[in-house]
Amino acid sequence: MPDRLAVNEQYQLKEISISSNSPQPALIKFPAYLVSYIFHPLFIPVYITLFLIRVHPYLFAGMNDWGKMANLLQMFVNCTFLPLASVLLLKGLKFIDSLFLKTQKDRIIPYVICMVFYFWNWYAFKNNRAVPELVSLSLAVFIACVFGFLINISFKVSMHTIAMGVMSTFMAFFAFNDSINLTFYLSISILITGLVCTARLIMSDHTAKEIYSGLIIGIFSQLAAHYFVYS
Repeated sequence: MPDRLAVNEQYQLKEISISSNSPQPALIKFPAYLVSYIFHPLFIPVYITLFLIRVHPYLFAGMNDWGKMANLLQMFVNCTFLPLASVLLLKGLKFIDSLFLKTQKDRIIPYVICMVFYFWNWYAFKNNRAVPELVSLSLAVFIACVFGFLINISFKVSMHTIAMGVMSTFMAFFAFNDSINLTFYLSISILITGLVCTARLIMSDHTAKEIYSGLIIGIFSQLAAHYFVYS
């Protein structure tokens, strides 16, 4: 969805988004909205952490329930609550025009803020000797945010598909390198990735270029994080 400059009712020059996709009927758009909200990028790290805690039989062996909850709480606070609160504050102070961050300009400050929180999250997990999977995931989220910020200078890449790229690649590494059979969960993550990509196209929020670019960024970020953590 290309961005253009236009003069609003107050005779101010504003960046607007113009969709290149044809409008979809409400019956199709509603499930797309639902999928986009459920699998919002801010929720993906928490979902993965919850999966690791609840599904894997021995990854957190020897850790009590409070220790597991502390890991989940840290991921939630740094990757979901603080970024969300920051965006709400930016909207309240009128630094951004929309909570949905529809333009490249609106995304600049949130990207920078998220980079700070994501770096701290990775640094805390790394120095507290958390399980390598959480360290790798946290580093991938930070790297993805950095690349998303840099690409945003040229065009508005899909944040949703960046998160999907990280999630699918993380699950692929986890499934192929773990001793238990996790192919079912890998299949589910790939299915979710397809649903989210389709939902973003249906909602006319992004072009195919922005969707695929987000996936590539997410995949590369998790590959890089895996290399640095496990090498």
